[in-house]
Amino acid sequence: MTNRKMFFTMLWGAVFRRRSRAMMAVIASLVGAATLFCLASVCVAVPQQMNEEMRAYGANLIVTPASATGKSQGIDTATVRNVTALIGAGHSVKSAAYRYESVRINSAPYTIAGVDVKAVRALNRHWNVTGDWPGSGNVMVGRDVADALGVKVGSRVTIGYRAADASASASSSASAKSDSDESTETAESSAQGTQSTQTTQGEQTTQATENGRVSSDIMNTDGTEFRIAGIVDTGGNEDSIIYATTTDVAKLAGSKRGADVVEYSVNAMGDGLNAIVSNINKTNKTGKNPNIAVTAQTVTKITSSDTRIITMLQTLFWIVSLVVLVLTLVGVGTTISSIVSQRRNEIGLRKALGADSRAIGVEFYVESGIYGLIGGLLGTAIGYVLARVLCATVFGRAIGFDWLLGAGSLLLSVAIAVIASIPPVRRATRIDPAIVLREE
Repeated sequence: MTNRKMFFTMLWGAVFRRRSRAMMAVIASLVGAATLFCLASVCVAVPQQMNEEMRAYGANLIVTPASATGKSQGIDTATVRNVTALIGAGHSVKSAAYRYESVRINSAPYTIAGVDVKAVRALNRHWNVTGDWPGSGNVMVGRDVADALGVKVGSRVTIGYRAADASASASSSASAKSDSDESTETAESSAQGTQSTQTTQGEQTTQATENGRVSSDIMNTDGTEFRIAGIVDTGGNEDSIIYATTTDVAKLAGSKRGADVVEYSVNAMGDGLNAIVSNINKTNKTGKNPNIAVTAQTVTKITSSDTRIITMLQTLFWIVSLVVLVLTLVGVGTTISSIVSQRRNEIGLRKALGADSRAIGVEFYVESGIYGLIGGLLGTAIGYVLARVLCATVFGRAIGFDWLLGAGSLLLSVAIAVIASIPPVRRATRIDPAIVLREE
């Protein structure tokens, strides 16, 4: 019998003659591998899953006009398409454009937003709307507006547009949107620029007269009658805005123009989202694409919440994983130590017959590796099932099997088993054969 054949014969006997001890070692590796693979899979999937969940709570990126002309004319449809194409390269994206105008109801000033209802509804799924969304001849008012006017769903209001009030239309609401989302200072300065630009234009506009009075007279209550279709309650600045279709706002203002703010919900976060913003602003500054004359910025409240929550969850997962790793190491090491102690006499006899300590150590290391491999295979499979159940329960989504992570789990299981066996094997190979034989 060759040495190699003898080696495998002894290894086979060592594993299957002591099934109970071998089973304990396999179970220890299995539990560790299952827990670690489950945590690692969830930890890898959580950022993407959390990012998708957070996208239901509004935009994480906004775009405003960059130039003074753009601020007065708004962002036209072609520019919105170009910006959306630039942002959507490699990312899923939702967008909604807002045109803001200042109006009066019962002589009191309010802000009305012209929107594409379908786009805004898809972007802001967290809005709590009582009644219906805006439609032709129908508006949706914020909770604060409804309380101030004392109206409810089904009530009718007369909304008047005054030429001089246009000076604060886009700027006040764009600024409100930026403040509501705690966006960067760039949005605020952009909104202020819009306000100053439109104020100048409002002063230069020839004011129409009715019955000898200026039409911007604050006591003039003329206007267009709208039905209140719904009331929106978000707890934010949206509650102080009136929402109507873009067509109704254009008719009310007597002119068509682009959006003052375009909100985007991008399936990206952290450095990826910042790279998109930098790319848009860089494209604008360098003039590589004259059709993108806009300034982009992240919505600080949303992006910081994303990052903070995901970082906390990942930190928790890795801490638990480290604890499990240590416990697995201790469990496998204890089991291997017990196996070695049981075979103390056998080791002494083999050394007395001339067996090399290195050969004995290799046999034990391979045996430990086999326990780790079997436990790793079973544990990885169980861990994947647990990860799928966890993600389906918490996020309502399934995750695929990460083969790279699976291979890492197997290698780690084998490595832990071998490392855990080093101390007891080193002690075993130092056994004095004379002492063991004398005890026999």
